[in-house]
Amino acid sequence: MNISKSEIAKETSLKPSRRSLPCLAQSYAYSKSLSQSTSLFQSIESESQDPTSVTSISADKAEQVNTEEERKDSVLKCSFTDLSDFCLDLGKDKDYTDESEHANYDRSRLIKDFVPKNNSEPKPRLPKNDMNYIASSGLLFKDGKKRIDYILVYRKSNIQYDKRNTFEKNLRAEGLMLEKEPAVANSDIMFIKIHIPWDTLCKYAERLNIRMPFRKKSYYTDRRSKSMGRVQKYFRRIKKWMSQNPMVLDKSAFPDLEESDCYTGPFSRARIHHFIINNKDTFFSNATRSRIVYHMLQHTKYENGISKVGICKLINNGSYIAAFPPHEGAYKSNQPIKTHGPQNNRHLLYERWARWGMWYKHQPLDLIRLYFGEKIGLYFAWLGWYTGMLIPAAIVGLCVFFYGILTMNASQVSQEICKATEVFMCPLCDKNCSLQRLNESCIYAKVTYLFDNGGTVFFAIFMAIWATVFLEFWKRRRSTLTYTWDLIEWEEEEETLRPQFEAKYYKMERVNPISGKPEPHQPSSDKVTRLLVSISGIFFMISLVITAVFAVVVYRLVVMEQFASFKWNFIKQHWQFATSAAAVCINFVIIMALNVAYEKIAYLLTNLEYPRTESEWENSFALKMFLFQFVNLNSSIFYIAFFLGRFVGHPGKYNKLFNRWRLEECHPSGCLIDLCLQMGVIMFLKQIWNNFMELGYPLIQNWWSRHKIKRGIQDASIPQWENDWNLQPMNIHGLMDEYLEMVLQFGFTTIFVAAFPLAPLLALLNNIIEIRLDAYKFVTQWRRPLPARATDIGIWYGILEGIGILAVITNAFVIAITSDYIPRFVYEYKYGPCATHFEYSESCLTGYVNNSLSFFDLSELGIGKSGYCRYRDYRGPPWSSKPYEFTLQYWHILAARLAFIIVFEHLVFGIKSFIAYLIPDVPKNLYDRIRREKYLVQEMMYEAELEHLQQQRRKSGHPVHHEWP
Repeated sequence: MNISKSEIAKETSLKPSRRSLPCLAQSYAYSKSLSQSTSLFQSIESESQDPTSVTSISADKAEQVNTEEERKDSVLKCSFTDLSDFCLDLGKDKDYTDESEHANYDRSRLIKDFVPKNNSEPKPRLPKNDMNYIASSGLLFKDGKKRIDYILVYRKSNIQYDKRNTFEKNLRAEGLMLEKEPAVANSDIMFIKIHIPWDTLCKYAERLNIRMPFRKKSYYTDRRSKSMGRVQKYFRRIKKWMSQNPMVLDKSAFPDLEESDCYTGPFSRARIHHFIINNKDTFFSNATRSRIVYHMLQHTKYENGISKVGICKLINNGSYIAAFPPHEGAYKSNQPIKTHGPQNNRHLLYERWARWGMWYKHQPLDLIRLYFGEKIGLYFAWLGWYTGMLIPAAIVGLCVFFYGILTMNASQVSQEICKATEVFMCPLCDKNCSLQRLNESCIYAKVTYLFDNGGTVFFAIFMAIWATVFLEFWKRRRSTLTYTWDLIEWEEEEETLRPQFEAKYYKMERVNPISGKPEPHQPSSDKVTRLLVSISGIFFMISLVITAVFAVVVYRLVVMEQFASFKWNFIKQHWQFATSAAAVCINFVIIMALNVAYEKIAYLLTNLEYPRTESEWENSFALKMFLFQFVNLNSSIFYIAFFLGRFVGHPGKYNKLFNRWRLEECHPSGCLIDLCLQMGVIMFLKQIWNNFMELGYPLIQNWWSRHKIKRGIQDASIPQWENDWNLQPMNIHGLMDEYLEMVLQFGFTTIFVAAFPLAPLLALLNNIIEIRLDAYKFVTQWRRPLPARATDIGIWYGILEGIGILAVITNAFVIAITSDYIPRFVYEYKYGPCATHFEYSESCLTGYVNNSLSFFDLSELGIGKSGYCRYRDYRGPPWSSKPYEFTLQYWHILAARLAFIIVFEHLVFGIKSFIAYLIPDVPKNLYDRIRREKYLVQEMMYEAELEHLQQQRRKSGHPVHHEWP
């Protein structure tokens, strides 16, 4: 790797990203001697118990350094000692300097001013470093110095004192500081405040390989910047004249999140002087501190024995009743945020994100990630991306629906049904049903046309392509976020084992091929056995769902006779609609009741498998819950779409269930109206129920908790940790319920969209509410969840891809089998008036309704009536040589349906694959930037080794070379 600096400086550079701009707005130099930095950080460690100490360079020295650097046109050299540390080594030799990329460069190409001149007001800084505010918010120990990083809660009346005492002693032995304080409102509640000192924080940060910033980034502009300068100025002027996008948040209200603008590397106490530490109280963010404390709580013993470990088990056995990181303060303030600024991150999130008045604004994803962690930040990023992508789908679906409204009266099929006053339909039930005129189905025929018209096929193809575009562009968006949030180097191997897994298999160890260290191992035979038991449980629950659907089918067969003989004339005339509506409501109640059982059984089956890590546990649990609820929600819809009215037989020879109940037939206008009703009611009711359970239930619970507090105590006198205790905890499954709700909605939006084009619009309206509802819930109604890291949305992406594939298949079957698109198509080009000749004055569907209805002799029913009735099928008339046998037209239609399914699937899958191939997972400029940073790291390593060699030669008295010997 013998590369000269002159060759490096000639390399074409990259454009500066949004991520790099704040770094360049600051100074490019931060030089000080190694001896100064070493003594400085030695003073840091000697004052580790003082949380208010700040490590910084005095203003005079900083000004002197900056003046000297401007004169010499030099900047600090970044050097490394080895690849694993990625740390900054500040050299002693002042003559040997460079910047973050290379020493020789063209300073005219550096971006020097990124702040608009008109914007003289500095960006606000959150008061998170203000210890006075932290103390006033109740976020410190009684001494006013130690920050509270975690809260444990237990009842004094609990008898498991020994376990708590041992656990707390072990926590102190690990280096944590604990302070007890009784609750203000409840004398039986005791809070344990936990603080992690600097030394312990550094020790576990090194042990967990937590990446911390060590060097500010700076980039070059590209060569086009000079020629494009004037054009950019013109664009800026035009942009000032244009009105500001109302959906964009005012970025001046947000702080500079500078920790994402630096090179990062695994923290090391031995090279602590390499990292950028301006204040040791804020060097590790609140999220990082909480993660480290939680790791210690999870791996601390409370009794002798390998399995007696972890705060989770202590909560399960009742020793503690809660454990959570505290919020940063109140989310409301008496002073307006515009004039006085935000009190804390929570207050800023509420004002700029969680309020319902911000429903049309973009989300502050960087601040969400800073406060709640990357895992929750990725969820809201995905939800926002999904909601934005629903806008074109909702517009196209609405256009298809309006097309049906505009052409409804001109439909030849609807006109023929409405004019068929002398056509009588055969009875749809055995006892209480009478002959019905076909024109009585006029309204149903028009409503069915709204969802079954010429735009249905186009919309089904569009939604299949939309699902692919949505997923492919989400991968690009995710890659950008993982780069911005410094998650590219974060791998799953960094996850620790679950305590339950370690306790179960501690006797069976195997060397980890990644780390080379022995760790507990689950034998393959044991793993296969547990998986088989789990799969058996899944199939049992799915069979239970099918049984519930079968029960609803039996209910429909039983009550349709009752509704047909109902005393109320309206119900008697519309007994089919009443039967479907009642069955849908009962099915919804069964769905919600079974969901409760599903959750408990899925939890037991997942624990039975003993997953190795938390991510494996979450993925296994999420897959089970999705399978259960997907089958539970969609089984009745699949029955109506593909089985209702398909196997009923014909008049005089109907198929009966248990030789007693006649199978249900479709309405004379078709089965599509039943499918639309089933989807619309379930989707609407489920969204209302989910929104109530997500927001309404926590609101009621929190109100009741506040109501139980003594009247004489005001909220202002209650410390922050007790206010957090009165909030509702985030459910044990984390974001699983949130993702599950949205993924099931995605299934509703795509799988049967050919039968319900308004589904994307309903999903869009729901998601606009869902984003602010979730934000309000996270900020105000829930305790602060543990900030966790993640690089993607986990198993949900694979589930979404599976839904996209299933959507193509189901929409092909809905168009071919459920709708009348194929029968109309065959009639139009094979049996209609246009088959032999074409006339503009005559519709090609003229006579379709009469052609699609078969004849039956009423005298064969034995009801004392003569003549003929009609029914939906393609069978021979009574006077034919083979009465009631399928005609040739039936087989033509069946062949056309199968051909359509094959052609539709291959066409759509081909388009999907081609689009997926065209859209790369990582944007080209981001891919180049990532490679560029890896290249820079290698160069830094080269310079570090070269400097190390020079120092060795100086000590030994040998001549110094500025390149490898």
